Amino acid sequence: MGEGPSDNTHRHSLEDKDDEDDEEGCDAEVWETLSRSFDQVQSVLDQNRLLIQQVNENQQSRIHDNLVKNVSLIREINGNICKVISMYSKLSADFVDIVRRRRAENDGDEKKKEESVDLNLPPSR
Repeated sequence: MGEGPSDNTHRHSLEDKDDEDDEEGCDAEVWETLSRSFDQVQSVLDQNRLLIQQVNENQQSRIHDNLVKNVSLIREINGNICKVISMYSKLSADFVDIVRRRRAENDGDEKKKEESVDLNLPPSR
C-alpha cells in the first residue's frame, strides 16, 4: 500500500522522539559523569580544608610536637592537591570522550538521514 502523508509524519515524529531519547540518555551520562567527578573532588577539598585548619591550629599553638606534625599534614595536603589535579584531568578526558562519541553518533545519524532522503528522490532527468 502507498504511504500517506500521515504515515510519513508519524514516522518522522517517532524518529524525532528516538533522537530526543538518545540526547536525554547522553545528557544523563554527561551529568552523571560530571556530578560523580565533582563529588569526588569536593570530598578531597573538604578533607584539605580540615587538614589546613589543623595546620593553622598547630601553628598557633607553637608547641614543638604540633609544629612537627604539620610537616606530614602539609605533605598530605600536597598529595590531595595532586589527586584533585588528576581527578580534573580524568574528568576532562571523560567529558571529551563523551562529546566525541556523541558527535560521531550524530554524524552517523545525519548520514543515515541523507542516505534515506537520497533513496526517496525521484530519478533525475
